[in-house]
Amino acid sequence: MQMNTRSTYIKLIRKNFFSNKLDSLISTVLIIFIVWSLLKITSWMIFVANWSVVSNNLSLFTFGSYPRLEYWRPTLWLIILIFLTLITLFWSKKGILRKYIPIAWIGMIPIGLILIGGGLGLTPIHSRQWGGLTLTLILTILASVISFPLGIVLALGRQSKIDVIHKACRIYIEVMRAVPLIAVLFFGQLLIPLFLPVGLEISRVLRAILSFSLFVAAYIAEDLRGGLQAIPKTQKEAASVLGFSPIQTMQLIVLPQAIRTAIPSLTNQVIGLLQNTSLMAILGLIELLGISRSLLANPNYIGLYMEVYVWLAFLYWAVCTIMALLSRHLEKQLTYGRG
Repeated sequence: MQMNTRSTYIKLIRKNFFSNKLDSLISTVLIIFIVWSLLKITSWMIFVANWSVVSNNLSLFTFGSYPRLEYWRPTLWLIILIFLTLITLFWSKKGILRKYIPIAWIGMIPIGLILIGGGLGLTPIHSRQWGGLTLTLILTILASVISFPLGIVLALGRQSKIDVIHKACRIYIEVMRAVPLIAVLFFGQLLIPLFLPVGLEISRVLRAILSFSLFVAAYIAEDLRGGLQAIPKTQKEAASVLGFSPIQTMQLIVLPQAIRTAIPSLTNQVIGLLQNTSLMAILGLIELLGISRSLLANPNYIGLYMEVYVWLAFLYWAVCTIMALLSRHLEKQLTYGRG
């Protein structure tokens, strides 16, 4: 059996990469280039790079300027996140776990805010002291949670037969998609306080979350609109014959299928949101990129640009890969449940 599989792989490789002289030449050159590049990169990482800028500042990359005596709080939250991710990916097929894992993920949001921000007897920590990987994850998770239902409302509004609602949702979506994210973030930081009552202030982190949410919701609405359009009209007609009201049809039949169809696109939006949190470094929040820029301004680490940015790229890659795996797992679970 193993020999047959191996011979099949060899035949596929020959067919796709070495079927003629030109393909063989191109494939050989590419293989040599890739091997040479990997050797050079590995050699640089082991023998040339000075990783002290990373090893000496791991806590800074993770927690930013969070009080050192309170490190255990964000550390506990990150450990729970990792543990929950492992359970979801490897043990969630069991009946009890499969039932309660979604509740656990939802519960991670208030638990994280209580642990990091303070509450239930914990010392309050102002959001200006949040930073590093912790702040990046908080921005991504909270903005995703807020933007998803808002995106659903916008998608349904754009499908509405009421002209005012349809046009209002369409204008909002088109405007948000036409404006650069950095402009939305600047406007959010400067304009949101102007609309608040006198004496009421919200932190820069919350303003950033609201700005990200309003921006990403427009893109989520378009992804969901594509999912809604992919549902055959015959399903709506069948639901009507069975006595479902329009609201029940949308809630129980159309919308779940549209969300399932749009999961890959929605995952791209969340990953893009995670990467776009690096823009907050321009506005003064010390997330991952902000930490890196502050370290590179330190005279002790002048010239270590490559080490810092390689480490930063690895962190983003690791988190984005975990998100993609969770999305793929969710898609498989929903497909299995449908079958």
